[in-house]
Amino acid sequence: REIRDLDPEAAIDRLGGHYALDAFASSNVVQYLAEQAEATGVVPDDKTVVVERFRDEIGDWRVCVLSPFGTPVHAPWAMAIERRLVDTYDMPVETMWGDDGIVIRLPEAAEELSLDALLIDPDDIDELVVSTLPQTSLFSARFRECAGRALLLPRRRPDQRTPLWQQRQRAADLLAVAAKYPSFPILLETSRECLQDVFDVPALREVLGHMRSRSIRVVHVDTAKASPMASSLLFNWIAAYMYEGDAPLAERRAAALALDRDLLRDLLGAEELRELLDPGVLADVELELQCLADGRRARSADELHDVLRKVGDLSANDIDVRTEPESGGGTGGLWLAQLVDDRRAIEISVAGQTRFAAADDAARYRDALGCAIPIGLPMAFTEPVPRPLEDLLRRYARTHGPFLAADVAQRFGAPIERIEGAIVALEADDRLVLGEFRPEGLHREWCDVDVLRQLRRRSLAALRREVEPVEQDALARFLPAWHGIPAERRGLDALVESLGLLSGAALVASTIEHSVLPSRVVAFRPTMLDELCTSGELVWVGAGAIGARDGRVRLCFSDQLPLLAPGWDTPERPEGVLHDAIRTLLRDQGASFWGQLRGAAPAAGDTELLAALWDLVWAGEITNDSLAPLRAVLGGAGAKAPKAAAKRRGGRPRPGRLTRIGPPAGAGRWSLIEPLLLPAPTSTEAAHASALQLIERHGVVTRESVLAEGLAGGFASVYGVLKVLEERGSVRRGYFVAGLGAAQFAVPGAVDRLRAHRDRPDAELHPDSGPAPIVLAATDPAQPFGAGLPWPSSAGRPARSATGFVVVHGGVPLVWFDRRSHHLVTFPDALTDTTWTDALVMLVKNGRERSVEVRKVNGDPTPPDIAALLRTSGFLDGYRGLVVRS
Repeated sequence: REIRDLDPEAAIDRLGGHYALDAFASSNVVQYLAEQAEATGVVPDDKTVVVERFRDEIGDWRVCVLSPFGTPVHAPWAMAIERRLVDTYDMPVETMWGDDGIVIRLPEAAEELSLDALLIDPDDIDELVVSTLPQTSLFSARFRECAGRALLLPRRRPDQRTPLWQQRQRAADLLAVAAKYPSFPILLETSRECLQDVFDVPALREVLGHMRSRSIRVVHVDTAKASPMASSLLFNWIAAYMYEGDAPLAERRAAALALDRDLLRDLLGAEELRELLDPGVLADVELELQCLADGRRARSADELHDVLRKVGDLSANDIDVRTEPESGGGTGGLWLAQLVDDRRAIEISVAGQTRFAAADDAARYRDALGCAIPIGLPMAFTEPVPRPLEDLLRRYARTHGPFLAADVAQRFGAPIERIEGAIVALEADDRLVLGEFRPEGLHREWCDVDVLRQLRRRSLAALRREVEPVEQDALARFLPAWHGIPAERRGLDALVESLGLLSGAALVASTIEHSVLPSRVVAFRPTMLDELCTSGELVWVGAGAIGARDGRVRLCFSDQLPLLAPGWDTPERPEGVLHDAIRTLLRDQGASFWGQLRGAAPAAGDTELLAALWDLVWAGEITNDSLAPLRAVLGGAGAKAPKAAAKRRGGRPRPGRLTRIGPPAGAGRWSLIEPLLLPAPTSTEAAHASALQLIERHGVVTRESVLAEGLAGGFASVYGVLKVLEERGSVRRGYFVAGLGAAQFAVPGAVDRLRAHRDRPDAELHPDSGPAPIVLAATDPAQPFGAGLPWPSSAGRPARSATGFVVVHGGVPLVWFDRRSHHLVTFPDALTDTTWTDALVMLVKNGRERSVEVRKVNGDPTPPDIAALLRTSGFLDGYRGLVVRS
């Protein structure tokens, strides 16, 4: 990535000076990267993963995932991708991995590779890898090596080597037998060796997390043939499948899947739920289950009877701590004596201690523990009970947290063998589960499934409460980074990715090519937009005029237009004879040029016709296959252009064929947008698409950000969809940003990335050594102030105006400037962080502005301290104010 940012001569010097390459090798490296960039438009690096698709020699699709993360990451990733694709297409999918990426051979029936198959949830990767590993040739090869080290494949003649193919056969026979025993040590050792020694699963989870949060971007490219990097990767394809004999047969694969997961977790040192379960939650739940918490203790004899039925046998002291004396003086002892006299409770001896139990449990204690029960109990309480020990053990599990078998044996005074037998029976009935649950625990415990579900639910709720929302300046740092600002990517793929985020947003037309796209794409050229428009991939739709020479425009990909358009708040429909004539002509004849549009109203002049045409454009009814007429309007060559041209010719009309040439603002081919909205989606599909686009654009969606979008129906129109997406696990709901509404939704990767911006970087706290501030158009969706976030307190009146922009440093706005009114508004940090003056100068040096002139500050003449800062940065005193020119 660093070499690509340098020019060829500087890159060669850097390779020679820093990496000790000679001139020939350095030239080869630079040329190799250039050829890769020419083939795919982008070079994979630590921040970019390239997914390249092409057809091989026999016509099958090959997909190469090019990345620099190495075999320990690519191997488990490829296995997880293969499993996902097999589940999707229900047919074998071949993969191969190496240090430079992954190669996938898609079956003939598969024409495309879903991005979801690559962007696997980091939480799912462990299960996918463990379940797929026994089906791979790597597992079979490692099993053969482990079995050989364990002397399970003895040689007939120690002085002779055994051929590899014979070793494979003997290892396959051993695997066929061992697969019947999931706890076979060599199976487990093979899995441990693959997962810990060969793979780096934690690093893979980190990479997938960065891809999900867009810290690492994924670029899809279709090429006619393999790029240089893909060709290098494909050289290993034949070698990988030469050893396919190591792969087990289908029935052996199925048997190998029956690994003992419990033993495997022990070998891998898995912590299971020890890190998840909160100790405080565990203590609270146990107090509630034991009726020791406030509100759970008995307040009467009847409630004490319920406690005995729920918790089981208790001593007199245990009963005292589970009762709350009523006002008037009753105690647990009196209530207990009353229950015993009424034959609702009985006194028994358990584990050598005197305890009390509910009378209806008498038969259980007698049959399970051999306890002597009082005479005279009703026959219903003394009839034999099936599986009495399991009943007592299940009640113990329901009223305790994670426990050991030894704890139960001590509690009931029973042999541990009997307790373990009852536990196994309950486990078979899915009543108990074994695992590592207690924080700081040393042994594996048993737990009731309902209790464990309650512990997990409460622990997750506690974790959510512990996650404090970030401050608002963190959101201001996150949004530009989410949109790729400042620009780090170049080319058409970077433009398409940026437009994917901006799709459907009402952008001020004059800012699109002036600041919005140049801030996201390195070396942006307007012709790049024209290529997408003329090819039919991109459509631009008017969203209301702003004065005579500007307006709002929505850029949208043609396949998304029918889904997103119903959610737009469209301007008022213009009415008039010329408007109806243009509509009728375009509806009858289809897309038409200016000369054909004249036929709609022969009696009307160019000025009137052009004005009516642009009324329809700003109303979102008509579009053009080029942005040239829009640029003409922004440049002032609008409705007045024909009259001005005639005036230059002395009022004489154009001679001959030149009279057919229309004004620049009417150039190109015009068409109705209505046919592009077919087939019309249902309201549910449109709301779903709008919600997904909001999530895509903002990462973290709040009520304020949706209201700023001008969405038809407001936040209520997408709230229901966002709730369903949360229930499906596609988005998260929480209080992510402080000071905003409680209804906040975000994709998981955006939440992680937002919290990574919680603390302002040290470099940004010291402006002299930190990165430069960024300058955003005031209406840019990546600029949250005045929309999702309020403006900081100021003596001026900043607004999200079409001609304004904001200088932001480290998420803190410093100044707002309007280039039309030459008005500067300063915010509280403008005097302590003076980097904004250099940012204004860089607008001129970078060519974004011809000049920047400050005539007033906060509505008043420029104060001396601000004037001194501007002069220090290069501003000069002009006729009306301080100015810097190119």
